Amino acid sequence: MGSTGLLHLICLVIALVSVSLVQAEDAYKYFTWTVTYGTLYPLASPQQVILINGQFPGPRLDLVTNENVILNLINKLDEPFLLTWNGIKQRKNSWQDGVLGTNCPIPPNSNYTYKFQAKDQIGTYTYFPSTQLHKAAGGFGALNVYHRSVIPIPYPNPDGDFTLLVGDWYKTNHKTLRQTLDSGKSLAFPDGLLINGQAHSTFTGNQGKTYMFRISNVGLSTSINFRIQGHTLKLVEVEGSHTVQNLYDSLDVHVGQSVAVLVTLNQPPKDCYIVASTRFTETPLTTTAVLHYANSFSSALGPVPAPPVDKYDFDWSMKQARTYRWNLTANAARPNPQGSFHYGKITPTKVIKLANSAPLINGKLRYAVNSVSYVNPDTPLKLADYFNIPGVFSVNLLQNSPSNGPGYIGTSVLQTSLHDFIEVIFQNNENTMQSWHLDGYDFWVIGHGFGQWTDASRKTYNLVDALTRHTAQVT
Repeated sequence: MGSTGLLHLICLVIALVSVSLVQAEDAYKYFTWTVTYGTLYPLASPQQVILINGQFPGPRLDLVTNENVILNLINKLDEPFLLTWNGIKQRKNSWQDGVLGTNCPIPPNSNYTYKFQAKDQIGTYTYFPSTQLHKAAGGFGALNVYHRSVIPIPYPNPDGDFTLLVGDWYKTNHKTLRQTLDSGKSLAFPDGLLINGQAHSTFTGNQGKTYMFRISNVGLSTSINFRIQGHTLKLVEVEGSHTVQNLYDSLDVHVGQSVAVLVTLNQPPKDCYIVASTRFTETPLTTTAVLHYANSFSSALGPVPAPPVDKYDFDWSMKQARTYRWNLTANAARPNPQGSFHYGKITPTKVIKLANSAPLINGKLRYAVNSVSYVNPDTPLKLADYFNIPGVFSVNLLQNSPSNGPGYIGTSVLQTSLHDFIEVIFQNNENTMQSWHLDGYDFWVIGHGFGQWTDASRKTYNLVDALTRHTAQVT
């Protein structure tokens, strides 16, 4: 073969390799999970819990940015079951997000295969059951998305990684709790707090090393405050947003939220308390775990580090939330995490004001948004929309602004248009902390305030480095 022919062959091989590299898909991970009941002792007394592959909490789902998940879920419960992937963005993939309206629950003795991608994400997330109050019995777990080696992160790789699922817990069976709500009553106060499904647990590290603690509130209704005896918490990530790395003695984590902190074991070798306690409750609940220095021969000693001074200090919690800032100099899962625009320079095309309330409707306590208490239809909303099925939902019930009228029941949908840039105001007129979640996507949290929102409130907005989150608290 002549030199010219050899050169053509080499060029052809290089071209084929280049094409194959361009067309290569991101990695796939395959899972089979089976959901069953089991009997455990989370708070020292036997109770029925929901297990996934025999585990409570369920298996930790560890992914790398852009990996694809094929997960076959087999439901062995006696009622339909549905999981949601809390914080995973479902771009043009909403039928995988695991909530009513876009997904049908998996019937007993049936299975469903979830297919989704952790596209352009790095961070701390969770999964949990989204229907039938199953979350009160378990079925939740951690979902962590790690960075690819080619993507830099704005801190040194930690020497270890601990995941802590913290939440309130009831000894009462979830079906009984559900009946309480269905009868028009409020849930009672929880019986305790758990960390990773246990009342007591231990995390071991080496002196002088730095560890990442991934903390998620997987409870039903109660905010928690998290702290570690004798150690500061360096906040580095909130629900997929790399943050300005401020130091904190403790952090408030509200229902559905996740944060990641770096903790350096810089104390003399000893065991220290890890503490979680309820916030804004008349009777505080506290649970402890142990941070064990590998070379320690000393047990953790009191006093347990105290929470913020005033248990009803919403102002303290709000001020802390305002210190969370997006690290604009850091890469996220892709070089430009803000896309082709900056949120602060876009004029909203629609403003939506949502006010929650707790009216009595037909003699029962119900929760409502802009006076409408939502009821789920038999036909999923996406199917009704796609096939133009009339009478399933209404776009006229839920208005863009709160109503002072009485509460009523309906299947309400708010309409928006493609490429709308929306400003949403959450107005909490109740005396409890509320969590608002956007399933399958995220949003910029640009302002917190007390009292009634007015146009003047826009002067306090952070239009520079607000975080994107999937769950925001409203005092």
